[in-house]
Amino acid sequence: MAPSISCIIPVFNGERYLNEALQSIFAQSHPPTEVIVVDDGSIDRTAEVVACYKKRVRYLRQNNLGPAATRNLGLRAVRGDFVAFLDQDDLWHPQKLEKQLALFRARPELDICIAHVQLFWVEEMQQEASRLQSHKRGRVVPGYTTGSLLTRRSIFDCLGLFDPSLWFGDATEWFLRATELGKVIELMPDALLYHRMHPTNLTRRRAEASKDEFLHIIKGMLDRRRFKVAPLGSV
Repeated sequence: MAPSISCIIPVFNGERYLNEALQSIFAQSHPPTEVIVVDDGSIDRTAEVVACYKKRVRYLRQNNLGPAATRNLGLRAVRGDFVAFLDQDDLWHPQKLEKQLALFRARPELDICIAHVQLFWVEEMQQEASRLQSHKRGRVVPGYTTGSLLTRRSIFDCLGLFDPSLWFGDATEWFLRATELGKVIELMPDALLYHRMHPTNLTRRRAEASKDEFLHIIKGMLDRRRFKVAPLGSV
C-alpha cells in the first residue's frame, strides 16, 4: 500500500493564484491523499475559491498570525504519513510527489527530501525577468523552502514545528535545525517547484524586515554552536 501524503497550502489573500496552485496539486501523477488549505485571515475571495473544491479540500481558518503559524495549524491537522507544502502563488512539477516518494522508497533512512526551484515572472514583471535572465536568480536554484519539501510527518515530532515568530525565514530556521540535529536530507537535481515572482511577494514588500530576520536566524545558529545549545523546537 502506497504511503499517504498530506499537502498543506498556507494562504493569505490568495484569490489571484490559488486556483492554479490547487490545479497543480490535483494534476500530480501521484496525487496527495488530502489537501488542506489554511487561511490566515484573508479578506478577499480566498474562501470562495476554496469552496469550488469543497469535496477535495479541507479548509481551516485562523486570525492573521503569519506564514509559520499557518503552516503549523495545517500540520496539527494532517493525517498522512508524509507532508508537503505549496504556497498559494507557486506551482508543482506534475511528477513532484511521485519522484520524491520514489527516493524515500530507495533510501529508507531518508528524513527530508527537497528539490530545485525554477523562478518565473508574471507578465507585468517581464522587464525584471529579462534583467535577471543571466543572473543566478534566473537559473534553477536549490530549494531549501517548504514548497520543494517532502518529509515524513514524524520528523516534526523530533524537530518541532516552524517558529511562529518568524515571518520570512521560518523554513530556513527549520532546515538549519534539521541539519544541526543530523537529519538525513537529500537535494534532488530536478526542478520540481516553480516559484512565481510578482509585485506582492512577501519578501519583496517587506525586504528590510526580511533581511533583519535572516541575520537573526544566522546569529542564533552561531550562538548555539558557540555555547552548544540545542536548537529551538527540538525534543
